[in-house]
Amino acid sequence: MSNVPLGIKKTATICVLKNGDSFLLLKRLKEPNKDLYTPIGGKLDPFETPLTGAIRETREEAGIKVETMEFCGILTETSPINYNWINYVYWAEIEKIPPPECNEGTLEWIHFNDILNIPTPKTDWFIYRFLLDKEKFVLDSEYDENMDIKWLVYELTGERLIG
Repeated sequence: MSNVPLGIKKTATICVLKNGDSFLLLKRLKEPNKDLYTPIGGKLDPFETPLTGAIRETREEAGIKVETMEFCGILTETSPINYNWINYVYWAEIEKIPPPECNEGTLEWIHFNDILNIPTPKTDWFIYRFLLDKEKFVLDSEYDENMDIKWLVYELTGERLIG
């Protein structure tokens, strides 16, 4: 992998687990997004489809077995540093179980109305809003060298949501 140029996008899944208007979010222990609340997810394994990757990540990180997940969108993230991702976003409605143990951080149920009151990536509130509105999305974001978001665009309309 050492021959891969800086800036090449890595492919990952974002696995949104929800119950009604509440989301099971991970307060991350490590980078990327250390100390922020995010959905679970991770890089795709070789020869893995985005859907099977989402199902695997849900099982590995939360111990939750889902048969299938629904595709809801794509988030592309670009920066001048080594943070460049294409994220396939999936969701599953699950029972409001006590948050399971997770080796990536602490899982907690967070209601949508409280998302803006917790430390979370600026892109994620929009993902949850689209999901609750049952709207598919393609989001494109760019960050500066300090990982501050410069802009977020809803590609299906060209609307700038941030910046």
